Amino acid sequence: MGGYVYFISTVIISCTLWSTIPQSSAVQFPINVWPKPTTINWSHPQSIRLSHKFTISAPRHRYLTPAVRRYSRQILTEHHRPLVTPLLNLTSTPPLETLIITVSDVAAPLAHGVDESYTLAIPSTGAAAVLAAETAWGAMRGLETFSQLVYSVPPAAVACGLHISDAPLFAHRGVLLDTSRNFYELADLLRLIRAMSMNKMNVFHWHITDSQSFPLVLPSEAALAEKGAYDEEMKYTAADVKKVVEYGMEHGVRVSPEIDMPAHTGSWGEAYPEIVSCANKFWWPAEAEWADRLAAEPGTGQLNPLNPKTIQVVKNVISDIVSMFPDQFYHAGADEVTPKCWQIDASIQDFLSNNRTLSHVLEIFVNSTLPHILSLNRTVIYWEDLLLDDNVRVQASSLPPEHVVLQSWNNGPNNTKRIVAAGYRAIVSSADYYYLDCGHGGFVGNDSQYDRPPGSDQGNGGSWCAPFKTWQTIYNYDITYGLSEAESKLVLGGEVALWSEQADSTVMDSRIWPRASAMAEALWSGNRDDTGKKRYAEATDRLNEWRYRMVGRGIGAEPIQPLWCVKNPGMCNTVHTA
Repeated sequence: MGGYVYFISTVIISCTLWSTIPQSSAVQFPINVWPKPTTINWSHPQSIRLSHKFTISAPRHRYLTPAVRRYSRQILTEHHRPLVTPLLNLTSTPPLETLIITVSDVAAPLAHGVDESYTLAIPSTGAAAVLAAETAWGAMRGLETFSQLVYSVPPAAVACGLHISDAPLFAHRGVLLDTSRNFYELADLLRLIRAMSMNKMNVFHWHITDSQSFPLVLPSEAALAEKGAYDEEMKYTAADVKKVVEYGMEHGVRVSPEIDMPAHTGSWGEAYPEIVSCANKFWWPAEAEWADRLAAEPGTGQLNPLNPKTIQVVKNVISDIVSMFPDQFYHAGADEVTPKCWQIDASIQDFLSNNRTLSHVLEIFVNSTLPHILSLNRTVIYWEDLLLDDNVRVQASSLPPEHVVLQSWNNGPNNTKRIVAAGYRAIVSSADYYYLDCGHGGFVGNDSQYDRPPGSDQGNGGSWCAPFKTWQTIYNYDITYGLSEAESKLVLGGEVALWSEQADSTVMDSRIWPRASAMAEALWSGNRDDTGKKRYAEATDRLNEWRYRMVGRGIGAEPIQPLWCVKNPGMCNTVHTA
């Protein structure tokens, strides 16, 4: 297969003799790479120029080719000047002429479990640098690492004489974005994918619809968006979806769609009121107990599985989604079925009068829709509620573990343990650690929780999952905590989640980054050093630098410290570790 080359203007690259850098030492790691590679062999930091004829050579590939173009332009134009200048000596050796990329399996598709490993060797002699990967997707990860080794002092520089061997600990490293409660422009989604690729994250979990709006235009069920979107300008067309999916492929990021059902479907009732129970009702009637609410939050409505039209519409939706999104995972939702919503529906009341339960209603829905998803050659992801909810759940016999993955969000590591102990694969999104919307107060008006007497416990301000999840909280979470070795193998990885009750385009970047970067590193190379000690202290300086580089690349990541701390390494630390 033919290759291609790209020319890059003169820059410099750092180099040295080879020796393993202790993961606990930030001082000995003068070039910041995020997420930190698994193994770095490097000592005596030095820099080397790149020849003005520097080229990147790689096999032709539909998605790797544009990635190489992108990184070539970035290396040419970024001119990143570190906040703390690395102590790297410029060598007098000949400039580096070439980066050669080799890919063992150019046909490997972007799918869950694809090999993302790579090795990167940059000699100090001026001989060609070599990036070797099993797949094109691993080559993209290596290109990101190479790009982060480039800096400008000026002139530009990049690390040399180093060898990196790298591969992720977890195959699934994702971000969930909810585009129903508030709408995000197409440019926002593309920027999110670009930032994910920078952080070596590989799954964009697109929570497209919910009770609040149905923004996706579907070929066979166009009425859902026509009636259920906020506005004509707040819709995603088939062309938009294609652009998002292709952009994701070019960045090594899978786009995994979620159409939440049977709960969280109030927006469906605008087009099909006959198939939605309790639509457009007040979510928590005055003076009613919490158990008598009609939804978990404002925006009521749950699909009625007893209506044959419901199943037909759902099957049309599923078929359209599968045709639009090539990813092997289909997220079918199934969280937060609220009992009262179904209980006040007349047809469901009749059904329950014959010694049946709401769990039977849910079973009917799953048994009517899951086989259809499987027939379309998809692995199904459900929220944990489907199996673990206290009130409405299905029997495990309805959920074949070989075809079903469960995503945990409640009760921290305990629910992850329950999922894998039952033999299911798990994706971890614990609200206690990975929910990025938490701690911003409540969005529900007229809530007495906001009014606390001075001097009293101020509570959570209406935010059910308060407090705010700091990057340290996210970084330090071990998603296989308390699991046996066999159970840990069933954990596919994790996702941070931005639910959008109080988020939109104006705050998306700062809500997600750099906190999602913390999870990205923990799931890529871990959160501990070679001695087993948590490395959050060492990570702080690197994350400061990485956040600064992200901002330079157009991602509005929020700061984690005052600039003074960055300029005075170690001075903002504490010696009190108890």
